[in-house]
Amino acid sequence: MSKYYNPNRKRNMYEPSSKEPFRLSRSKIDLFLNCPRCFYMDRRLGVGQPPGYPFSLNSAVDKLLKKEFDMHRAKGTAHPLMKAYGLEAVPFAHDKIDEWRDSLRRGITYHDVVTNLLITGGVDDVWVDLQGKLMIVDYKATSKEAEVTLDADWQIGYKRQMEVYQWLFRKNGFKVSSTGYFVYCNGITDKKAFDAKLEFDVKVIPYTGDDSWVEGTILGIKKCLDGAMPDSNPECDFCSYRKAVSEVDK
Repeated sequence: MSKYYNPNRKRNMYEPSSKEPFRLSRSKIDLFLNCPRCFYMDRRLGVGQPPGYPFSLNSAVDKLLKKEFDMHRAKGTAHPLMKAYGLEAVPFAHDKIDEWRDSLRRGITYHDVVTNLLITGGVDDVWVDLQGKLMIVDYKATSKEAEVTLDADWQIGYKRQMEVYQWLFRKNGFKVSSTGYFVYCNGITDKKAFDAKLEFDVKVIPYTGDDSWVEGTILGIKKCLDGAMPDSNPECDFCSYRKAVSEVDK
């Protein structure tokens, strides 16, 4: 068992009688949408899904992109990618940019007083256009021969992620463009040799978000947390696994 995984967590659990705001990350909102039962077991009972292995290469790409865009942020200049895609924007300079990008400990937050939930999310980057509207930006890294798009069914999570971030910034009083951008880095594999160097094609993909679902989902999460455990989701692999184990492990 991984030393980082605790199957019987005692902290960061929702308590209906507590008056303290309950911190709820963007990823847990996505978990609720994927499977309310798994969400309930995680946030209410402290039994979370086993984590996947960290994508160290993706993290390295993220760090390098942030360094690159930060150089232009400090100068107030447009990154060459912005110019290449005809975007009249620059990286947004704000004293909280590092806080917003710290998804594990801080992030951008909003306290929803109706549910007493503290919604949080850690963005990769924020750009700003000539009209002062913020553009939410997310970095992605992959390696595939096909053209990189946002068309796969499983990428709905990427789109929700963008929309939650847009909602959070709006709730913090910022003017936010409905169009955000994915900076997608695709590892090139048709080189003659590796030569200890991995090169990427970098593509900027616009996405027009619609955050109208967020507030209704937060209300649904509150109702879920205050109620009984939801039924198993037949489309959830974790629910199917637990059911199969229970049938043979008697």
